[in-house]
Amino acid sequence: MLIDMHCDTISELLHGDKKQSLAHNDLCVNLENMHKAGTWIQYFACFVNAGKYERELRHRQDISSPSWERAWSEVMHLIERLRQEESDELRIVHTCKDAEALCHKNVVAALTTVEEGGVLNGRISRLEELYEKGVRLMTLTWNYENCLGYPNSRNTDIMNHGLKTFGLEVIERMNEIGMLIDVSHLSDGGFWDCIQKSKAPVVASHSNARELCGHPRNLSDEMLRALSDKGGAAGLNFYPAFLREDSKVTTTDIARHAKYMINTAGEDVVAIGTDFDGFKSENREGYITHVGQMEQVWESCKNAGITERQMDKICWQNAWRVMKEANMQ
Repeated sequence: MLIDMHCDTISELLHGDKKQSLAHNDLCVNLENMHKAGTWIQYFACFVNAGKYERELRHRQDISSPSWERAWSEVMHLIERLRQEESDELRIVHTCKDAEALCHKNVVAALTTVEEGGVLNGRISRLEELYEKGVRLMTLTWNYENCLGYPNSRNTDIMNHGLKTFGLEVIERMNEIGMLIDVSHLSDGGFWDCIQKSKAPVVASHSNARELCGHPRNLSDEMLRALSDKGGAAGLNFYPAFLREDSKVTTTDIARHAKYMINTAGEDVVAIGTDFDGFKSENREGYITHVGQMEQVWESCKNAGITERQMDKICWQNAWRVMKEANMQ
């Protein structure tokens, strides 16, 4: 079985070829390939790039439609698009009980997430609205400062900034309603605020080991250990730039990060967060281009000395434990 904590496929479908669907597309994630991978639960990110709207507004000299409001509207469209994809082979789930009911039934359980907490635009009521629409994980930032906090950055001043007052309020409320806090893309300062303030496990849905690849999107050893101590998980990200600094990746690099993270922070911290369709997938020798080829990743993990027990934890058990402990009821 597989639980993938992050893909951007639904955003690609909204903006791409209107004839494509989750059932039939040429992207990295579709129903046929999810079945090949043994996907049980797929987290579908409703991702918006608010900076795109900011650039459009500056170009048009239009101040009547702020970028964060445009981004909020797009998230609503994305949530609806995912809902339209429901079928006998894919059902949207809101709780662990919902997901359990679909286990071993050849039906993909689709979990709705939001990647860009800035869409709240300072309104806690919007968090409640997202929850009512089935959102069960929110990535607090993408690549811009927002009402919650600051993004990861090579600028140390930005990287050291923590959550804003509203961000701390949102963390508390997410704990109360059972929505997973996702620290991928967040500044280091914001990460540590989440670790300290959250009463529930937090996740880095699609982040790797910074020691092996020095991109600021990845997690330091100290952060990996803190995430593990919190009962959280980090999803292995398949984007080449987060695996190797020269991006000349093979599946052995995914296994290398998995092994390193286990050795650094324990076998309960590593999960899967492919980031498929959040980057352009290119055919390259020794690597995979879609989720249906996951067996190649497991083979590389086996060759790296990762045990069957550890692979089960990476593949689904760690993500499932976090869902239950975060009170996703």
